[in-house]
Amino acid sequence: MTNRQLYLSHVAQTIATPLALEIEKAEGIYLYSPEGKKYIDAISGISVSNVGHCHPHVVKAIQEQAAKYMHLMVYGEYIYTPQVKLCEKLASILPSTLNNVYLVNSGAEATEGAIKLVKKYTGRSKLISFHKSYHGSTNGALSLMGDEYFKAMYRPLLPDTRQLNYGELADLSFIDERTAAVFFEPIQAESGIQIPSKEYVQALRKKCDEVGAILVFDEIQTGFGRTGSMFAFESFGVVPDVLLLAKGMGGGLPIGAFIADQKIMAVFMDNPILGHISTFGGNAVTASASLACIEVLENEKLVQQVESKGLLFEKYLPIDKVKAFRRKGLMMTLEFESFEINKKIIDACIEKGLITDWFLFAPHCLRIGPPLIIQEDEIIQICNIITQAIAISI
Repeated sequence: MTNRQLYLSHVAQTIATPLALEIEKAEGIYLYSPEGKKYIDAISGISVSNVGHCHPHVVKAIQEQAAKYMHLMVYGEYIYTPQVKLCEKLASILPSTLNNVYLVNSGAEATEGAIKLVKKYTGRSKLISFHKSYHGSTNGALSLMGDEYFKAMYRPLLPDTRQLNYGELADLSFIDERTAAVFFEPIQAESGIQIPSKEYVQALRKKCDEVGAILVFDEIQTGFGRTGSMFAFESFGVVPDVLLLAKGMGGGLPIGAFIADQKIMAVFMDNPILGHISTFGGNAVTASASLACIEVLENEKLVQQVESKGLLFEKYLPIDKVKAFRRKGLMMTLEFESFEINKKIIDACIEKGLITDWFLFAPHCLRIGPPLIIQEDEIIQICNIITQAIAISI
C-alpha cells in the first residue's frame, strides 16, 4: 500500500477530503514533498511556526535537552530546569500580574485548565465567551465555542455558559456578579480576522472589574509576535487576569500555558490538593524548544519587523479584487463572496506551490499568516501567486 492509502486507512480522519499533502522536509518558510516539490507555507501550520520550520537555534535546544533527559515525573513534582527557565522568561516579558505559569501540552488544555482555575478562584459557575469564538475542541473548550454547528452533536456540554456578540458594547451587560470569567480572543481568528476597537476591549476590562469577573485572553493564535507585539493585549492598553498561550509558543513542538497571578494560581494547592494535574505538561524538551523560540524572536528582532512586513502584503496583494481585506500584523485575510470561490483560489495556490487555507467559521475567507522570518522577496512571491490564483478563479 502507498503512504496515502495507509494514511487514509490507519490515521483517524476528521474530514472526507483532507489536503493529504505528503511532506518529507521543512525548513524556514518552505515545505518539500518526497518528489521534491517546494511549497511556501503561508499559514505557519496555523500560527505555529512563527520562527519558521526547524529553526537551527530551536533544533539545537531540542537536541541538547533530549540528550540529557525528557520525561522524569508528572507536572510540578520535580524541578525541571527547562521549565523553570521558560516560566521565568515568560514572567519577565509579561506584566507583573502575569507571573505564575502552568505549562500544558496544547491550547485546548490551556483553556480547560483556565476553566477550572476561574471557577475555583471565584466560586462562580457562569462562563462567557463569544459567537464565532474558538478555544479548542475538548469538552470544556467546546462549551465555550461560539458556533452551534460544531457543538450540537456533543451536547450536553458544560452548563451555565453564554456567548455574546463580539465587539458589541450593549452585550457587556450580560456580564454580571454570577460570572466567573469572560473568555475573549483579542483578535477573533476563526471568524476571519475580526479586530475589535480599543474602546470595546477597555470597556470589557472595566465591566469585568466592576462585577469581579476574571478576564481571560485567549492568545493561542495571536501570541508570540503574530500581531506586531509579543502579545496582542499590549496594543489594547489592557492586561488580562489570565492569559492562554500555545501554537507559536513551541517553535513546532506541542506546548501551551495558562498564566495568572500567583495568588490566583495558588487555589490549585488545596481543597483539593493537586487541583490540576498533567503528566506531560512542561516536558523538558518542549520547554527547551519554547525558550529557544522566544530567544529567536528577541535576538532576530522579528516582532519589530512584523508591521512593516504586513504593510508589504497590503502593497502587493490585489486588495481591489476582493470583498474585504483585514490585517493585524502578519495575521490576514482576503474575503470572497463564497466558499466555492475561495476554495478554487486555495487549490490554485497549492498547485502553484503556495499553501493557504480557509477559516473554521469563515470558509469564504482566505487565511494568510506566514512565519515571521519571511523576507520581502518571499512576500512578493506569495502575493504574485495569490494574484494569479484570483485571476484564474474569479
